Amino acid sequence: MTALDNLVRPDRYPRSSGYDPAWVLGLDMGPHPLWLLENLAEDLDLRPGMRVLDLGSGKGATSVFLAREYGVEVVAADWWIAADEAAAVFAEAGVGDRVEAVRAEAHALPFDEESFDAVVSIDAFEYFGTADNYLPYLLRFLRPGGQLGMATPAMTQEIRELGAIPPHIKNLVGWEALAWHTAEWWRFQWAITDLVTVTSARLQEDGWQDWLRWTRACAEHLPDGRAANQPVLDMLTADEGRFLTFALVSACKNGAPSRAAAG
Repeated sequence: MTALDNLVRPDRYPRSSGYDPAWVLGLDMGPHPLWLLENLAEDLDLRPGMRVLDLGSGKGATSVFLAREYGVEVVAADWWIAADEAAAVFAEAGVGDRVEAVRAEAHALPFDEESFDAVVSIDAFEYFGTADNYLPYLLRFLRPGGQLGMATPAMTQEIRELGAIPPHIKNLVGWEALAWHTAEWWRFQWAITDLVTVTSARLQEDGWQDWLRWTRACAEHLPDGRAANQPVLDMLTADEGRFLTFALVSACKNGAPSRAAAG
């Protein structure tokens, strides 16, 4: 069995297993985005016809998944990927009529207030969402009662409690690991605002192992994969699941839904 075969896991991720792992790898911008989204979606109530913002959508795998699997209308927003590049992915996947690609920076979103039923962010929130004032900003675009869900690299213990960034993590990501918080840190950070009701904040079960499976497949099958991914493999194998995983956090915006949204 190859590392690519190990990305097909119908027992754990039945929806994701319907996607060609080579296609998902070809859109690589971080650990298996469909696994993270499928796991996160267990804590959300995504229904056909909802308008969903996929924030930090990368090359588009998660937006395709949202449109196909949950029947939602998606706005795929990313700063690093050009809108026409993402739109080509959506068209080829047959969801071009349900997914709109927008190039946007997370602190300057070009959307109307209260225009989304849900906001989803997979492996991106750590880059822009840790500031105290970001959640209130993002909630402008979510309808009252709307859902917010994100998956982000996490630590099993806060670095502040450890007193230092573990060397095997610091050697690769340096100070950026300061944005990798525990699930409970995120729960408090969101709940203390009284702007949302946190519905779930948990560490992904076997998140470290999922990350390792993905990185091995990248090393085996992507151009220059071994050179690009060996430092990550070294970090993960040194960690052995002691500190590294993903946090999956979901919440509902407080306030009664408007009559139009409820209908």
